[in-house]
This record gives sequence, C-alpha cells and structure tokens, in this order.
Amino acid sequence: MDRRRFARVKVALLGRYMLSNRQEYPCQSADFSPGGISIVAPVRGAIGERVVCYFEHVGRIEGEIVRHTEAGFALTINAPPRKRDKLASQLTWLANRHELGLPEDRRHERITPIQKSVVLTLDEGFQVKGRLIDVSISGAGVALDVRPAIGMGVIIGKTPGRVVRHFADGIAVQFTIPLDEDRFDENIVL
Repeated sequence: MDRRRFARVKVALLGRYMLSNRQEYPCQSADFSPGGISIVAPVRGAIGERVVCYFEHVGRIEGEIVRHTEAGFALTINAPPRKRDKLASQLTWLANRHELGLPEDRRHERITPIQKSVVLTLDEGFQVKGRLIDVSISGAGVALDVRPAIGMGVIIGKTPGRVVRHFADGIAVQFTIPLDEDRFDENIVL
C-alpha cells in the first residue's frame, strides 16, 4: 500500500544537491511531489541526513533522506504549506506541458542589466564576448556572433549554465543554480 500523502509525478529535472558535508553533486529527479523526491544521484547520504537541492524550473528544495534507492535516494521535503502549493502548481505544469503541446514559459521576471558586456566560457575553455539582452533568476538571453550547441555548458562571467535555445541574435542560457533573489536587480553582475 502506498502511504504517500502527495501524488508523485514522473518528471526528470536536472539539478545539484549538497549533503551535510557541504559536497555538491549533480542529480536528476526520477519523480517529484510537493512532499518528496526520488533522485538519481552518484553519492547517497545517510538516512536522516539533511540535503539541499536546486532543480531547474523549481529552485531550492530542502529535505531529509528517508531511504536509498537503486539509482540514488528519496527525500522528504521540508517546506511550509505555501511553498508546497507553489511546488504542486509547478509540477502540474511541468508534467502536462509536453502532453498539451504548451510552449516553454518564462517563469521569472526578466530585467535588462546596466552592465551588458559579458565573457562566455564554453565547455572547451574557449572564450567569446557577448552582450546581455535580459536576465532572470533562472537564465539569460545573450547576443553572440557564435552559436554554441544546444545543451552545451557555458559560464557567463562566473555563472554556470547550459544553452537551451538559439534565436536570431544569440542564445538563451539556463543557469545551473538560480540566482539569489536578494541580489537580483539591474546592477547584477554575472
């Protein structure tokens, strides 16, 4: 019998997690609910250990490891009811967007930074100059003369991410970890 309080949806989101020893590792969600996550992870923490995760489209999640799985571990989410409600809405949208043919949406406010000049470092260490078109806490639009491949890792200034889309004058980059909302304004420097 399934004793879960929340229904889980199969949604694969890329992310990173940090165990209590402050080591960070890449991960991917196998399934997700407002109350817990099953994570595909290279390193399992101890049962009961506190974990902080950052997932694309969702942001920061805190919880505790409740069991190990063949591919990683499952954790219970520690969040207030308001955060759980927001997470439930995000998961519903993520689970249904492909079936309904919905376009990618912009989940976060976009701003035009004062400092627009940036240097991008590509996976191979090659650097190119670009111009920020706009920035949100989850990504940026960058005008460039070159077109790194979709999925390629890039670093904008000091902020890591990956190319998710090409457009006429450049690329869209999704950040690996969302920017801190407290320092998100027109004066931001990536």
